[in-house]
Amino acid sequence: MIPKLPTVSGTFGDKPALTFPGSDAPQGLQVQVLEQGTGEAVNPGDTIVVNYLGQTWDGHVFDNSYDRGSTISFPIGMGVVIGGWDDGLVGQQIGSRILLSVPPEHGYGPRGVPQAGIGGEDTLVFVVDVVGVE
Repeated sequence: MIPKLPTVSGTFGDKPALTFPGSDAPQGLQVQVLEQGTGEAVNPGDTIVVNYLGQTWDGHVFDNSYDRGSTISFPIGMGVVIGGWDDGLVGQQIGSRILLSVPPEHGYGPRGVPQAGIGGEDTLVFVVDVVGVE
């Protein structure tokens, strides 16, 4: 059975809005390519440049780069960011829009990030636009 994932409005470069299904979060890391890019594939060790929106499965938006008007960059596939990003973004092509459903074991673990409103049991959902690599 294919897990039910949120639907996403907007296209690459636009701030997305998520509509969640009336079901519990799926088990395990889920990666869905919403728009396939045509650029080079992202390799482990690359410094990836992205725009993103992150929210918990219950709908709490905890961060997004679109409102700040600037991308972020970080090494990917090196354990610098949460495992769901390392596992879900390595191999994606530049120009792609990716939906990630990240369970706690691939996110922030049982501690969560209380100051961001992320609990230890929260599944995180990200829409990530892969802008480039540095």
